[in-house]
Amino acid sequence: MSDYLGVAHQILASQPFSMLVGTEAVRYGDGAVELRMPIQDSVKQQHGFVHGGVVAYLADNALTMAAGLSMGGGVLTAEMKINYLKPAVGDVLIARAWTISHGRSQGVSRCDVFAEQDGIERLCAAAQGTVMKSHTKAAVTQPTLAASEQERVGEPVLHRTRIEASTTQIHTFKGEI
Repeated sequence: MSDYLGVAHQILASQPFSMLVGTEAVRYGDGAVELRMPIQDSVKQQHGFVHGGVVAYLADNALTMAAGLSMGGGVLTAEMKINYLKPAVGDVLIARAWTISHGRSQGVSRCDVFAEQDGIERLCAAAQGTVMKSHTKAAVTQPTLAASEQERVGEPVLHRTRIEASTTQIHTFKGEI
């Protein structure tokens, strides 16, 4: 597991924004990722909560790293959805992510983001994202989970999905909005 955590540290070290906000990996292996980020005034919005974009950043990083474990690294986020449940107020943000399912080229991960204050964690956001294999060379090589670990993460996808382009009609509406 320590080799996995070392890789997580390398990944974060290669991301200038992660270094700027002080994100650290505290768990990376066994199909799960935990990232922690200190809450500083510089990441808060006008009401004193952590800005939603910063919460989404942490969820996105955790989701992608979790899928990267399952898929052997070299992945990018294809899409992500996040629900903000409560204002992120506290001393530390914690993102815990795990892979739901993956194939060779695509995976789906979930993440819960907590704000910790005085040792008490409050769930402030829930996210889910689709991650895909990148066609560019990764700056940091991620280890691949052993087959026995992958089975715990999620069932492998046994078929390929064919995506076909569809046309969308755009209607113009006249009048006042």
